[in-house]
Amino acid sequence: METAMYATNVRNLKKNPSLALRKAEEAPVLVLKGDEPNAIIFHLDKSFTDTEQAFRPAVAAGLYQDGLISLGGSAKLSGLSLNGFIDHLSSLGIDIVQANDTTNSDVKDISPWLVS
Repeated sequence: METAMYATNVRNLKKNPSLALRKAEEAPVLVLKGDEPNAIIFHLDKSFTDTEQAFRPAVAAGLYQDGLISLGGSAKLSGLSLNGFIDHLSSLGIDIVQANDTTNSDVKDISPWLVS
């Protein structure tokens, strides 16, 4: 039987952190700041392996999108094959090729070659 996720706010977490830790043994605990999700608490036991495998692609996609890690590094972090990670990025609407400061000048340099 799967237990539903428990949610608490920052104030209650400060008052009774042990309750959140006990709840995290059953399911992830969502911490709210105001009405917005702010953090998730996971219990580090055998079930964490399943949770980690579900979140690794999301973390890797976020790091890649922010330009903090390469495509290959992100794929490795995600635990997916490179093709699988590219498919994952595509499903999230994240561009594989990202423009940078030199993109406009590169396009101008190559434009005459594309005409011929």
